[in-house]
Amino acid sequence: MAHISGYGGSTSINVGATAMTSTGIREWSLDYTRDTIESTDFADAGVRTYILGPSGWAGSFNGFKDGLNTTLVLATATCFLTLNESAVAGQAWSGNVYVTGIHPAAAVDGIVNYSYDFQGTGALTVTTA
Repeated sequence: MAHISGYGGSTSINVGATAMTSTGIREWSLDYTRDTIESTDFADAGVRTYILGPSGWAGSFNGFKDGLNTTLVLATATCFLTLNESAVAGQAWSGNVYVTGIHPAAAVDGIVNYSYDFQGTGALTVTTA
């Protein structure tokens, strides 16, 4: 199987009808999880059993300060986020999110960097080429 380089990855975020630029973003990560609910009863002879519960997703992205308008993103209820894995069209994860945190950082010998946290709400769309 061929490996895919992440250098062509990207993020895009829309706040309502406004597409925000995401220049300077260098990295993103996504956690897509599903809860389990314990369903053990007396008939299970002391061995725990589970059923699947709801799924959810959250993550973060970070990069240089010249990426997004932080005031507009935090002031809006939901945004539509797309995380592209690579430059290959159709390898993306997307859905509605709440931006839950912005973490600026500066160092005397570095570039001002921002990290953004998000919480997905509703379905996560996964597109694979």
